[in-house]
Amino acid sequence: MTRKKSVFLETHNINNRSTGFGTFNYELIKGLEQLPFDNLELYLNSKKPNELKSEFGNKFKYRRYYGHHRYENFRVLKKYDLWHSVNQNSKIEPRYDTKYLLTVHDVNFVEEISSDMNHKRNLAFIEKLKKSTAITYISEFAKKQTHQYFNVPNIPEYIIHNGNPISTILDTSDFVPNLNSDKPFLFSIGDFLERKNFQSIVKMMVHISDFNLIIAGNNDKPYGEEIKNCISENKLENRVFLTGKVSEIEKQYYLKNCTAFLFPSIREGFGLPPIEAMKFGKPVFLSDKTSLPEIGGKNAYYWENFDPEYMKNILFDSLNSFNNNKSELELLLKERADSFDWKIAAAEYLKVYKKCLL
Repeated sequence: MTRKKSVFLETHNINNRSTGFGTFNYELIKGLEQLPFDNLELYLNSKKPNELKSEFGNKFKYRRYYGHHRYENFRVLKKYDLWHSVNQNSKIEPRYDTKYLLTVHDVNFVEEISSDMNHKRNLAFIEKLKKSTAITYISEFAKKQTHQYFNVPNIPEYIIHNGNPISTILDTSDFVPNLNSDKPFLFSIGDFLERKNFQSIVKMMVHISDFNLIIAGNNDKPYGEEIKNCISENKLENRVFLTGKVSEIEKQYYLKNCTAFLFPSIREGFGLPPIEAMKFGKPVFLSDKTSLPEIGGKNAYYWENFDPEYMKNILFDSLNSFNNNKSELELLLKERADSFDWKIAAAEYLKVYKKCLL
């Protein structure tokens, strides 16, 4: 009997699903669960493997993650046929030389931390590149950005777009959110990091009286304090609201009931929230930076700069245009959202696993 090949998915971020990496890990595993891979054994890495096993059963094998596994002398003892580093930031590496698949979401750290290639952050990524058997990127932009800053080895490279995390629309008809708007509202969501550029839409609200703005996400961070100060300085406390982290049903409530979704981020390797909003047929307003035009496509609206009055004018002009052809545009947005499918993405990763293992 032929031995099954083993694949280790370095998924320890799965327990923090409020982040992009956590969402990626969980949704990829959900996609893989729907597919046959009888000739492979897939191992999942998690602090809480029993929770994963209770959800996914015997479809996968499970390894318990401990914080000390990031240190060289305490690396995982078992040797696997293929190691999948599911994001470029992971410090968990194989103890032994083995085939190695690297998934790159972005290399924003070059722009945000240091462009010095001798900086430890960049050196760690260079080591990942050197040991890679193949590389997958979550967008064309992520590949372009990686090649811009690093000497990428001559190995197979693949673009595999993420799927849409919202595969099931929940019934929110009886749901009462913690924060209810007294007028039509605009919505945004994301981790409160400077690259998310929430300040631009807060300043835009100085010129808008017809709507409130609701921003969801973990704001207990330095940039969250900046946004709170910006709201206060511009006397917008009664029109701009921060919810903090939200549950899945609360997120879907806001997406379903908002007038438009705003995402002015200046650095994204992909950008999941816009396609979540498209699932509800909502007009989506994005910056024209990095990966967002690739993900938003031709039916999203784009800001080319962040002057508050310009942003307001784009918003209002585009909303008028959208409302004049609402039924057709809603359908196109929903079709765009559905084109990003985790089962399809997972199937592509399985194909790459098999190619790496040849």
